[in-house]
Amino acid sequence: MTDLKSMLPEELETYFVQTLSEPRYRAGQVFSWLNRGVTDFDEMRNLPKSLREKLRADAFISSLRCLQIQRSATDGTQKFLWELPDGNAVETVVMRHAHGVTACISSQVGCRMGCAFCASTIGGLVRSLTAAEMLDEVLYSQRESGERITNIVLMGIGEPLDNYDAVLHFLHLVNHPDGLNIGMRHISLSTCGLTEGIRALATENLQLTLAISLHAPDDETRSALMPVNRACGVEKLVRCCEDYFAKTGRRVTFEYAMIGGVNDSTAQAQRLAALARRARAHINLIPLNRVEERTAFSPSTPAQMKAFCAVLEQQGANFTIRRSLGGDVDAACGQLRRKREDERNL
Repeated sequence: MTDLKSMLPEELETYFVQTLSEPRYRAGQVFSWLNRGVTDFDEMRNLPKSLREKLRADAFISSLRCLQIQRSATDGTQKFLWELPDGNAVETVVMRHAHGVTACISSQVGCRMGCAFCASTIGGLVRSLTAAEMLDEVLYSQRESGERITNIVLMGIGEPLDNYDAVLHFLHLVNHPDGLNIGMRHISLSTCGLTEGIRALATENLQLTLAISLHAPDDETRSALMPVNRACGVEKLVRCCEDYFAKTGRRVTFEYAMIGGVNDSTAQAQRLAALARRARAHINLIPLNRVEERTAFSPSTPAQMKAFCAVLEQQGANFTIRRSLGGDVDAACGQLRRKREDERNL
């Protein structure tokens, strides 16, 4: 069966002409309907019944089922647990900001990266999402929340660059002027540092924001937290970020979860500032979200955070502290899905 929602208009044109022997203009009609969130071919009212029957026999419209919604009582953040057609589940978080409404979407079911402080990687990678399934996260989040999504961050479950082709296709779909038309400058992609994927992304000339989950400025600490570092090391990763900036002109962001007694010393702050200057990177400090299964890690204390920030400021580093949203709705990636898996295994 043909996955229509994963197709760009030009791909749909080829499908309609070569497979269905239908006029080329039908592709634009169907693309528009799909991006309005229709769930059945009969909702496509400007298509003749004969074409709807052809589509029903040869293609499908991807869909999600909402298993659970958690709404923050403090900041309005909403967290959705979606069931995929194969029974797997992923999470999407919708957050309100002064600049718009952001959907934090997942790119995989589970994750193979093995980061020590993350809930998403517990149980490993199950499979990658299709471009249509990622688009559905946005469409269904809009429908369930009643909010128009204006910004997207690929920072949910999974490593986006480990699902490179589907993620790239999703980016073109969600950015298309006849689709949701979300500008690339309103999209951020977070990676744990897959350098080959970063170099490939640099050649695409996309105006999105690339966020590097750095979390430590030295190999010893970063390798303990993030096994991916053993394959390249901090120095190679930072050089890759320098090359990315030179190629695209887009400043990268270093995501840095503040973990008490692990990566929050003043010496590490000095090293982080030096790396950011080299890569012309912005530093985004993140108060660590507590994860039930990761009891060895706790957030930095306010005093530790203040001392760390003082060093960054002294060193002239460009940094912000991420506002913590959704703390009362299992906001850390993978926690809600993990609870469901635990319940299913009882």
